[in-house]
This record gives sequence, structure tokens and C-alpha cells, in this order.
Amino acid sequence: MSDTPPLILASGSPRRLALLQQIGIDPDHLIPADIEETPLKGERPRALASRLARTKAVTVRRIADADSDLARALVLAADTVVAVGSRVLPKAELTEQAEACLSLLSGRGHRVYTGLAVALPGSGTVRHKVVETRVRFKKLSRREMDDYVASGEWRGKAGGYAIQGLAGCFVVKLAGSYPNVVGLPLYETATLLASAGYDVRRLWRDPLKIPA
Repeated sequence: MSDTPPLILASGSPRRLALLQQIGIDPDHLIPADIEETPLKGERPRALASRLARTKAVTVRRIADADSDLARALVLAADTVVAVGSRVLPKAELTEQAEACLSLLSGRGHRVYTGLAVALPGSGTVRHKVVETRVRFKKLSRREMDDYVASGEWRGKAGGYAIQGLAGCFVVKLAGSYPNVVGLPLYETATLLASAGYDVRRLWRDPLKIPA
């Protein structure tokens, strides 16, 4: 019998779940963290990503600690922030937000930060790190921006775009982790979980259990 603890993913993001499943990690529970995500006054993008990930992990850790069936589980949380300089772009929900994001990203570089946090059971320990990827967009025409906004793909996405979708054809340069831009850097996530005692390759040894 494996000593690997159960895993809770503190997110309702289908993209993060799919990325974990891509490397054979299938969380035992999905418990989205409901927290306030507004940046603090003067808060830098990297610090924001770190704080939100840690806050999500701690929030769900409290829920797990109050449930005997979840108490020994690890809690994995993440938050992705897109920034141009020190300016944090929103998770676009309105057409006007998407248009503003695309105008700002057009023809220039930006940075994507994902904060990762793993809250361990019992000890109150939260292990965390931030991963940065640099991305540059082509110069977008008015028609390209209008067509992308019409697609609706941007809705709910940090920075108003999804690199794994239609917006992939806007990217002319990327330095760093591609899955980080999607929402979860896989190497760093696997390393953080392994350091917390989670056997990240346990399903590899039983191919029938690897998520499809």
C-alpha cells in the first residue's frame, strides 16, 4: 500500500486539472478556494501571484483539517498573473477588458507569473514558489483583435487570452515554461509535490490508472 497522501487541488480550473492529468497526477478531491483576488496597494505582480496561491492553499487547508476524511491530504493551489511591467492585467470578463488587454499586449513583451503552494497536513507548513515566463505578442491588427474578442475564448483568462487556444498564433517568442502560461508549470509543480512526500509517478507504474 502506498504511503502517498491524498491530493486536493484547490482550483476549479479545468486547465489546471488537465495539466496535472497530463503528467499522470489525478487529484483525489477538487475544492476551489473562494478568496478575494484584488491586488493590494503597490503590490507587485510576482508578490501577488505568490500571496494568492498561498492564501488559496491555506483556505482549503482549513477546510481539509476540519474533515477527518481529508485531514491527511496535501493541498495544491496555484494562481496565474499576467503583467506588463508592474501593471497587472485582469482576468477578463467584459468585452472592454479583453479589448484593453489585447491593445496593451499587442507588439510587446509581457510576463506571466504562476504562484504555487502546497499546504502540508498537521504542521501548518506551506511550501511555495513563483514561476515566471516571458511572452511576446505580434503586432495585432484591429481586425485580429476584433475577431479574437468575438471568439469569446478570452473570458475568464488572465490577461484576456488563452495561449493554448486561438491566441497561440499571436505569440512570436516565449522564454520559460509554456504550461506556466496555460496555468500550471509542470516541472515545478511535480518537484514541489515530491518534496512534500507525494509520489508523482505512482500512476505511471499502473498504466490502466493514468488519466485519459
